[in-house]
Amino acid sequence: MTGTPQSTTPTPAAYAATDRTVPTRSSDRASYDKETVHAILDEGYVCHLGFVRDGAPVVLPTLYGRVGETLYVHGSTGSRPLRMTGKADPGLPVCLTVTHVDALVLARSGFHHSINYRSVVVHGLAHQVTDPEERRIALDALVDHAVPGRSRDSRPANAKESAATAVIKLDLNEVSAKARTGGVHDEPEDLTLPHWAGVVPLRKGYETPIPSHDLAPGIELPEYLKSL
Repeated sequence: MTGTPQSTTPTPAAYAATDRTVPTRSSDRASYDKETVHAILDEGYVCHLGFVRDGAPVVLPTLYGRVGETLYVHGSTGSRPLRMTGKADPGLPVCLTVTHVDALVLARSGFHHSINYRSVVVHGLAHQVTDPEERRIALDALVDHAVPGRSRDSRPANAKESAATAVIKLDLNEVSAKARTGGVHDEPEDLTLPHWAGVVPLRKGYETPIPSHDLAPGIELPEYLKSL
């Protein structure tokens, strides 16, 4: 990637644990394996980006895209985090999270109700992307993150649109994943209670694409959408 140094040195298979990435509760559910982290990030659509503005915490939901060991977020040049990132030196301290809910876990007691989930937390310094080629790669990655292959089947941003768009990046250095799987964990004395207990799986799916009312005749549904 132009503007991003490339290394031929093999990278470790796991991220190093830090004080900020080791959970204080259920630390056995944490993982620092890069494949696990990447899989959770690549399956998501929305991240939550946290930062501090004027002494108060702010958390914004936004789209993101991953290219290797870098996450990209974009928005209007007037948005708060993107405007702040351009002024922050050596970068804007942020915390980015992605979560998937896989199932509801219904116990016999209210205390032991839970969810099965997969999540990633990333800490680091966000930087504004100014290199034109890296910006292009980042914007394509944001489009393809939602629908792989879509960036090649859509018009790229023109000069006016590009000027109104800011892109920030966050390197995957201080990262952890955390997940819960399995069933109900009730207290032994509650097992005879007359309450249903079990797991309710959740499923993400896609409906049949609905063409735009003004789509030109003869444009067929592309293969990358059929494959969904």
